[in-house]
Amino acid sequence: MRALTDVETQTLFTKLANYTGRSLTQLIASAETGNEDDRYVFRLHESRVYYVRLGLANLATSVARENLLCLGTCIGKFTKTGKFRMHITALDIIAPHARYKLWVKANGEMPFLYGGNVVKAHVGRWSEDCPEHSGVVVLSMDDTPLGFGVTARSTAEARKLDPTAVVAFRQGDVGEYLREEDTLFTT
Repeated sequence: MRALTDVETQTLFTKLANYTGRSLTQLIASAETGNEDDRYVFRLHESRVYYVRLGLANLATSVARENLLCLGTCIGKFTKTGKFRMHITALDIIAPHARYKLWVKANGEMPFLYGGNVVKAHVGRWSEDCPEHSGVVVLSMDDTPLGFGVTARSTAEARKLDPTAVVAFRQGDVGEYLREEDTLFTT
């Protein structure tokens, strides 16, 4: 487990900033205690990026790399081409800090959780002034995070669309825990 390089950090922060905006700094800021070990950091193990408390990451340096399976919360992984792909396990990290949110009605939850995109007929509410191709966290009407995706249209354009038009493309949903349980945590 090692710290990210400058290029890897920039790629990761660009992806996270698409979902969190300026509140990205709150993910890595120290807690109110002022203790440096309470700060959270991003660490790379093989091709996966983990979000872990600094004190715990420092303790993990005493474990051999081949013996360490994972540490902290897996945010995603780097592909062979150097792009960063977020995993559904990052939902708990990005949902409280999300800049744009989309709430789906009860009739739209299951199609989304089975891997479908969000259509206009299933949208209950939407954050105002959401631009096209920005990261959005998908929530149920009772504010339970269901997944995340990328908007297909801006909020103003989506109001004019027909009910079957796609308004958000799915990037990840909590249904992946069941659909991909054999491959989700394998290396």
